[in-house]
Formats: sequence, structure tokens, C-alpha cells
Amino acid sequence: MRNIIFTGKGGVGKTSVAAATALKAADMGYKTLIMSTDPAHSLGDSLDIELGPSPVKVAENLWGQEVSVFGDLNLNWDVVREHFAHLMASRGIEGVYAEEMGVLPGMEELFSLSYIKRYNEEQKDFDLLVVDCAPTGETLRLLSLPETFGWFIKMIRNIEKYMVKPVIRPLSKKVKKLDDFVAPEEVYEKVDNLFSSTEGIIDLLADGTKTTMRLVMNPEKMVIKESMRALTYLNLYGITVDRITINRVMPDQSPDPYFQQWRNIQQKYIDQINSAFAPIPVAEVPLFNNEVVGLEMLRKVGEKVYGDENPLDIFFREDPINITKISDGHYKVRVKLPFMESMGLEPKIMKLGDDLTIRIGDYQKIVALPIFLAGMESTGASFDSGWLNIDFTKE
Repeated sequence: MRNIIFTGKGGVGKTSVAAATALKAADMGYKTLIMSTDPAHSLGDSLDIELGPSPVKVAENLWGQEVSVFGDLNLNWDVVREHFAHLMASRGIEGVYAEEMGVLPGMEELFSLSYIKRYNEEQKDFDLLVVDCAPTGETLRLLSLPETFGWFIKMIRNIEKYMVKPVIRPLSKKVKKLDDFVAPEEVYEKVDNLFSSTEGIIDLLADGTKTTMRLVMNPEKMVIKESMRALTYLNLYGITVDRITINRVMPDQSPDPYFQQWRNIQQKYIDQINSAFAPIPVAEVPLFNNEVVGLEMLRKVGEKVYGDENPLDIFFREDPINITKISDGHYKVRVKLPFMESMGLEPKIMKLGDDLTIRIGDYQKIVALPIFLAGMESTGASFDSGWLNIDFTKE
């Protein structure tokens, strides 16, 4: 299955571009599912059809789905939430607050990730999965969740393995109050299920032969800045961005001086985008004289974005994380971070065993080093033409 994921600053029109991509692929004969993971769903409005938590047929070869977070929480996390509420009640905390304690931050995004993995594992119904993601900031937070939750879940499992089962469970049979603190086996099963449902998702998203990310932006200063940050962080996670769409571009010439002034401003930013994001291909979508709603208008958007091209093609390919041999006993781990220096952030690098942790701002990536590098020491890092170079040498 081919995966194409769209993100961008809120309000730039990413849902329209994502829907147009899915419709064009469906018109070309590919069985396509477009799925919205944005809590503020607008995909159904864009397609002009009512969607639900399961795939709904929209047109020939095209299905749409709006992920229902609340349904997933009730179905997959109800036992855990009840245990947390029981635990809080035993400490004198009751009501809505106790119920909310069972919903951990980021769980909505985590369930969204599980759908991407599930459809890729089934690989029987669709040729293409198009994902209309939440705005850029939420998408980036989503990418850091599997590692964070993986650590959290392993901690819970270790507590159960080394303390709960051998010590607390036997005591709880004799001392009744301890039952308040001992989770039923179902709780651990649900926790394990959540972890397994998202385990390996970052590897899937970072597999440039299957998954690419596409950025949608408007020719505006703040939007461009956020897109630059997004590209830097996506590269940190090894995710390929293979296309950029500039949406709502005003006509070249206007008899009205007011609109011509805005067009001139837009052109300055369009030139900046083409220069800054090169060699990633850039497409332009005009500001239409009608709102982009319904299949007819979405087909017009698809024609502007792709023309005669196949939307399933991978338009740009570059491995954002690679290892280069400099000489015997001297290697460089290279990470593409194109706008890192202009963002004014310094990377924090830590090596522990065969794990190399790179932290930039609020985001971090753990790179599993090959065995021959695990025994070497990091001797420094530097920037060169948008690449972070981390040196490794033998002691």
C-alpha cells in the first residue's frame, strides 16, 4: 500500500489538497481511502458527503473516513479508565476528574496512528491511503508519541513483572485494601494492545518507498516559517517530504491595484518557497472564484497540483539520515536538518549503548546505531549545507 500524508498550518487548505489527491488517484483506477485524523474534521464538508468512523464510499474507487477518537477510547481503553477512576476514588477523588485521569495526553493521536498501521498490515482493500492530518504542530507531536508511550508502557510492564505479580498480588489476597492498587489483568492487556497497535509505526512512516509526507502552505511569511520548522523536524524522524503545494495563489494580473499589490507580495513569498525548499517539487493552486467543495471543484484542484502526473509517484527522494565512512575508524552520522541554523536551536546529542538520541527543542529522535558504531565514541558535531554531521571515531 502507498501512503501519502498531508499536513500544514491550520487554515491553509490541506484538506482540500488531500481530498483532491485522493479523488485524482481514484479517477485513475486506484482503490483509495482518504482518512482524516484531525479532531476538527472537515473532510466530509470538503467532499460534500457525510462521513463516519468507518470507510464510506464517496465515488468510484474512493472511500472516506473520519476517525472517531471517542469511540476508540470507549472500545479500547474503557477498562484502563475504569481502573484509574477506581484508584482515584480510593484516594478520595471522584466524579469527572477521576474519569479524565484515565485518558493520558496524546491518546487521540495514538489511536489515529494505529489506523495507519492497521490498514497497511491488512493490505487487501486499498491501493492508496491518503491521510489528512491535524495541523503541523499536532502532527509533529504525534510523531514523538510512540517512543514516549513505549517507554511508559515498558515501565508499567516492569512494575507488574517485578513487583505486582510476585509481591503485591499475593499480599492483596490477605490484605483487602491492596486490591484498590492492583490492576486487573485486563488493564495490562489493553495497555499491551495499544502499544502493539502503534509499535513500528515510525519505521513505516520513515520507509520512503511506501510513505511520503506532503506539505501544504499559503504564500505568507508565518506559514512559510512553520513549514520550514516542519520540514526540519520531519527530516529528524527520517520522513520523506516529496512535494509541496502552494494554495490560494492570486491571479498574475489584476485591474484592481489593491489585489495586484497582494499578488506582488505573494510572488515574493512564492520565490522564497521555491528557493528555500529546492529541490523538492512545488505546485501552485490558484485562488478559485468558487469555494472548493464537492467532487467537481476537487478535480480542478487535482489538475492544478498534478496535471498529467500520477499522484502515487514519489516526486523527490533523499535519505534524511545516513552514515558515511570518512576513513578507517572514522564515520559520520548525517541528519538532514535544512533550516536548523536559522531556527536558532542547538541540537543536544547523547549516546547510550547503540542508541543515539538527538534532541531539538521539544522533539527528539532515537537513532539505532549499527553494531560497529555502537563501540565508538562521538567526538563532536557540526553543520554543513543543512546537514547535521556527528563524528564517530575509535578510541
